[in-house]
Amino acid sequence: MPMDFNQQIIDEFRANKGQVGGPFEGARLLLLTTVGAKTGARHTTPLGYLPDGDRILVIASAGGSPAHPAWYHNLRANPQVTVEDGVFTYQAKAVVLEGEERDRMFARAVEADSGWAAYETRSGRVLPVVSLIPIDNGPPAGPMGDALKRLHDAFRRELALIRREVTASGPRLGAQLRVNCLTLCQGLHVHHEREDGFMFPALEGRHPELAAAFERLRAEHAVVQELLGRLQELLAADDVAPEALSIEVNRLTAELEAHLDYEEEQLVPLLNGA
Repeated sequence: MPMDFNQQIIDEFRANKGQVGGPFEGARLLLLTTVGAKTGARHTTPLGYLPDGDRILVIASAGGSPAHPAWYHNLRANPQVTVEDGVFTYQAKAVVLEGEERDRMFARAVEADSGWAAYETRSGRVLPVVSLIPIDNGPPAGPMGDALKRLHDAFRRELALIRREVTASGPRLGAQLRVNCLTLCQGLHVHHEREDGFMFPALEGRHPELAAAFERLRAEHAVVQELLGRLQELLAADDVAPEALSIEVNRLTAELEAHLDYEEEQLVPLLNGA
């Protein structure tokens, strides 16, 4: 992408907590900052990404250009990079995938979006696939209540993306869509474990008058976890139909959105006033 267009996307991304319009509206987008291989200067690029459990994947397509993009050369020289996803800004280790793993991940990307194959054909080169593995991933900046809301909004946004992907999928559920769902399940499970183990006890000690609210929140966590378990069982089946997945995702969405709304109503004022 031209540099001035890149900067417009970067500015909009940062101003709107990861949300952009135009051709990238609704896309999974991040900002990758690398250190110049020759200059040592920091260079930021907006990139599409693929969820992959504890890591994310980016592809050095350069829009089908015959040359690898500058950010790829930079991370080969300096593999520690900065990632902004709209909620978190964190350091990550960039690992260029090789051999069978690269081919498998690229095939998964192509199955989800044939545009990757078109880019590779146009470029005349093997498009590198890069794994970004978080090194540190602390809480979002700002007041704790606002940070909780931003994190919840990220879950809401991902659920909306998955619902749209399920609706658009064909008769066979693609591998990347399965991974997207499982990555969401993992993220929600970890988030609720941390709330149950750390945040709720700390707040309960200071606000015993909210005992009933915390009891309700924990009960809702249990319901969400049950729904996540059903979703994971469904995803483990070889012949899962998109219609069946859509039912479970919609059920999870309804339960989770009601839970997030109630949690924010109860906790955001406490956390911002703490």
